[in-house]
Amino acid sequence: MASLNIKNSFLTIILAGILAVMVPKIVLGQNCGCAAGLCCSQFGYCGTGDAYCGAGCQSGPCTSSGSNGASVPDIVTQAFFDGIINQAPAGCVGKSFFSRSAFLNALGSYPSFGTTGTADDSKREIAAFFAHATHETGFFCNIEEINGASQNYCDPSKTQYPCAPNKNYYGRGPLQLTWNYNYGPAGQSIGFDGLNNPETVATDSVVSFKTALWFWMNNVHNVINSGFGATIRAINSIECNGNNPNAVNARVKYYTDYCNQLGVAPGNNLQC
Repeated sequence: MASLNIKNSFLTIILAGILAVMVPKIVLGQNCGCAAGLCCSQFGYCGTGDAYCGAGCQSGPCTSSGSNGASVPDIVTQAFFDGIINQAPAGCVGKSFFSRSAFLNALGSYPSFGTTGTADDSKREIAAFFAHATHETGFFCNIEEINGASQNYCDPSKTQYPCAPNKNYYGRGPLQLTWNYNYGPAGQSIGFDGLNNPETVATDSVVSFKTALWFWMNNVHNVINSGFGATIRAINSIECNGNNPNAVNARVKYYTDYCNQLGVAPGNNLQC
């Protein structure tokens, strides 16, 4: 009997060792906001290795190439990008800040953007992203939220992302990243101090696009198949339910226009 118990204990140790190897390492928290160098897995956890950086990886140093082979640079041509930013008035600060090359540089950290689902799904996601960026920045005219400095975007209840003294977390970048609880995890994931240096989003164009893609992949990417209206709700739900129909209609107009340019049907459920 003693011999049998020893054998069972030995087998248990071996099994535990095998499971330790099989279980992915470095699980830090659900819904990501990962530290620099870690991938955000398709299930919303931070870590390294194929389980995190492979298929379905949402952000970070992903190794997956997307499931449909779509090439975002081939879709977001220079002509497409210029068609947006050239509509901004002359003298806009964003015209010398935002660029297609900065977008493509940032895109390298988010290989699942615009490459999941069908080829048409890819085009719709790209059209949606640029529709919201167009609305938020005025055709890439504004780097920062107009009158944002007069607003208080510090939520002290988010104690894991404490607001730094004399720093303001108003909207910056293509999707106007806002609030300390977005600047903190975005900075951790991308590799800059979002809480102590939020202005980096308005001074480094690649970081600026990375914050927009970070927010998109963590909050919008997974609802894109529910229709454009779902993406409006994910970005600015306060506009929905008839609260700001003009803003919603403007976003929808940009989206349908870009879908037409990319040769894809906009799909259903455009309103929120």
